[in-house]
Amino acid sequence: MGKGRLEAFSDGVLAIVITIMVLELKVPHGSDLASLRPLLPVFLSYVLSFVYVGIYWNNHHHMLHAARKVDGGVLWANLHLLFWLSLFPFATAWMGENHFTALPTAMYGLVLLMAALAYRLLQQRIIALEGPESLLARATGADRKGKLSPLAYLAAIGLAFVQPWLACALYVLVALAWLVPDRRIESRIEGS
Repeated sequence: MGKGRLEAFSDGVLAIVITIMVLELKVPHGSDLASLRPLLPVFLSYVLSFVYVGIYWNNHHHMLHAARKVDGGVLWANLHLLFWLSLFPFATAWMGENHFTALPTAMYGLVLLMAALAYRLLQQRIIALEGPESLLARATGADRKGKLSPLAYLAAIGLAFVQPWLACALYVLVALAWLVPDRRIESRIEGS
């Protein structure tokens, strides 16, 4: 089975996710800088989620580029990932509208956690389909960031009920770790 339709569908869903998130940014009723202040939490949560969607889009692209084929299991695993990513607009808006209070901040972390686990499941499904010597298996290797990120999200979910700003700081740190370019897949593709 070819992977072109899977890539196109996924790209479309992620574009819609970003569109929905930006539509949550409401225009202020005033024309001065002070009228923007109440929107700052909503804007900051949007920026964080936009970065996360970009990280998923980029890594998803590289993962599918390394994959040679897909099957029904890969399609379902991909749909599972897209389900959790489609909840980003809700979690983002709830957290921003409530100025990073405990429960919305924890829920945001839960959505991040589930998306990370779904991404890993998709990655493992592709590796299972193509074998342990596949390009993707060799490129991902130990996948420290992929294993540590869910642990950080779990910690942040707990922290959200103690100090929500610490949970948000942890979400930002994980995003920053993923922003560091990971050349493993690209270098494997170039070397093959």
